[in-house]
Amino acid sequence: MEYSIFWCRLNKYYLNQWIDYFRNHDFADNPYLITTCEVTDRAKQKRVKLAKKKLSEWYHIYITGCWSLKRGKVIPEKQFYEIYPDLSPFSDSITLLGEYPERTSIFDASKSKENIYTKKYIVIQNGCDNYCSFCLTVHKRGAHQTRNMEKIIEEVKNFEKQGGMEIVLTWVNIAARWCSNSTKPNESQFVFLLKNILEKTTIQRIRLSSLWPEYLDDDFFRIIENPRIMPHFHLSIQSFSNGVLQRMRRNYDSEILGNVLTKIRSLKREIPVSLGADIIVGFPGETEKEFQETVEWVKKYMVNKIHLFPFSDHHIWEKIPASLLPDQVDTIIKKHRVKDLKKIADELANEFYQLNMGIVHNVLVEWKWSGWTENYLKVFLDSKYKKGQIIQMMIS
Repeated sequence: MEYSIFWCRLNKYYLNQWIDYFRNHDFADNPYLITTCEVTDRAKQKRVKLAKKKLSEWYHIYITGCWSLKRGKVIPEKQFYEIYPDLSPFSDSITLLGEYPERTSIFDASKSKENIYTKKYIVIQNGCDNYCSFCLTVHKRGAHQTRNMEKIIEEVKNFEKQGGMEIVLTWVNIAARWCSNSTKPNESQFVFLLKNILEKTTIQRIRLSSLWPEYLDDDFFRIIENPRIMPHFHLSIQSFSNGVLQRMRRNYDSEILGNVLTKIRSLKREIPVSLGADIIVGFPGETEKEFQETVEWVKKYMVNKIHLFPFSDHHIWEKIPASLLPDQVDTIIKKHRVKDLKKIADELANEFYQLNMGIVHNVLVEWKWSGWTENYLKVFLDSKYKKGQIIQMMIS
């Protein structure tokens, strides 16, 4: 089964299940699976380009992920081809799939015997209720859902039995676990889940994917002192400007961000704590002053790993609310801001790497010649090692 995956960790999680499914079921000749993303227009264009290429090579395309979904269910074919009319001539060679195989449920542990990735991605919730103005996720994956804790623990234990060393708890909004609605952070039981994983499993490395800052309370900062929780924290920040955050419909402001980032930078671990963030520049109405606010905060808190995006108005195919906002930022200005912030991000990444020099790290071997430190530095190895093992290495 050949496949391509676009971006998110949810897709990585469900990809294992789909491959396992196809191994045990009949499917069309020459199948090609595409797991997709809708984060930007560029991502949409890439997946359409790939689909057309594979269709021209006489593959039968199976599509899963956000592209094939509407409110968490398979989008009706009529609607799909109304949105993508240039694909309608190939409809006999395209099959739209749900997010996970019919024989499974989002609430069941993956039974795949083979894990594609060295790290095990484990979904603990899905969907969202926030309706941020720049995002299609809520329209594609549907409302916030919480996954059963016993199933999560079972999946961690199964991975341990296979010799796995590291899990990645993943999202849409992992800290919203057990909230009745993902706009109510005071209801979160995310820390309770972390406590149970720590107590009921012996998995060596627990990595957290993207976190929303309004959920990170004192209980969270107490539990992440545990050395089994990896010292890399990636926050879904998007902007440090209050004006931009309000237009994005985010549920936090710069005061909350400042408190959270101060606590992260105050953590005492044996190795330097890594801090990552998602940042969007050029959001509608973003002034130069508001952009500079983000730049200064990135420097102040040494955000050393940035997922940087120019705002995409999704003018191709499906649209978002922010597409209709006034004061759209010129494409040239967006490109300049991306360039300026990327330069700063690269400088901060290099500065963080320097902080790690001379320190012995535990490295999870991803490939024979490379791996990842606890604080999410990619390092290259001078000898060949077995994929999935943990070795000690001094950064130099």
